Amino acid sequence: MDSATEAFVAHRNLLFTVAYEMLGSAADAEDVLQETWLRWVDVDLTTVREERAYLVRIVTRQALDRLRALGRRKESYVGPWLPEPLLTAPDVAEDVELAESVSMAMLLVLETLQPTERAVFVLREVFDLDYDEIAGAVDKSPAAVRQIAYRARAHVAARRPRGIASPAETRAALQAFQRAVETGELQSLLDVLAPDVVALSDGGGVRHALLRPVVGIDNVTRLLAVGWWKRDAERSTELVQINGGPGLLVRVNGEIDGVVAVRVENGYITGAYHVRNPEKLSRVERETAVSR
Repeated sequence: MDSATEAFVAHRNLLFTVAYEMLGSAADAEDVLQETWLRWVDVDLTTVREERAYLVRIVTRQALDRLRALGRRKESYVGPWLPEPLLTAPDVAEDVELAESVSMAMLLVLETLQPTERAVFVLREVFDLDYDEIAGAVDKSPAAVRQIAYRARAHVAARRPRGIASPAETRAALQAFQRAVETGELQSLLDVLAPDVVALSDGGGVRHALLRPVVGIDNVTRLLAVGWWKRDAERSTELVQINGGPGLLVRVNGEIDGVVAVRVENGYITGAYHVRNPEKLSRVERETAVSR
């Protein structure tokens, strides 16, 4: 293995994670990695002082270009757009900061940032790059990056889940969801729904899904009472690790039909995210490695 390939392979999982956290799409993150590789092999390695930082700079620039293009694509997306879920290894949950950063709830918060703000936040808060390194990646001065980081941090702090739920809390909430799906018994789920719970589903115009958010416990309860699960007799559910925490994998007639993830705050579900778009379900059949 030549030195360029060796360096790229050594940092590949980190580069994928950077791109994924910036884009919310594993497919687009893989495309960014391919573009990063093509640029990396043309680099004169004798001029590279720090391979990790150099690779992160390339992947960030490519992800920023892709992120701006994605913004235009999302404008014409049918219904709510949700991040592409990943089946992750159990040990990801042991790194609490990494697990939170790739969670569906946090990725949705990151969606509310401008592209450069998102890049700066991810590189600083998740990967702990210094301001000089980030400046090189986003083509800004270190002073400007500090200001962007401050704004992004305040923006995320106002919107991120209040207190990180433990895996046990999230698992208990999902088990209540699982019982509702499998038996139609709603009471245990109603007991853990927050009054202002928001339900989102993503079918991408391909599968039946909500075309707009459903807000409030009464409206979500009404939605659950007519149960999307009642349309299919051969429906099964399985608790798995999705995006660094517990998630629910739903199968119909043995085939993967969707993924349910939740946002839990103070023991109550404040967000329920149901991904059914088949283009976003390929990464829940095998583990995807994420790292920092």
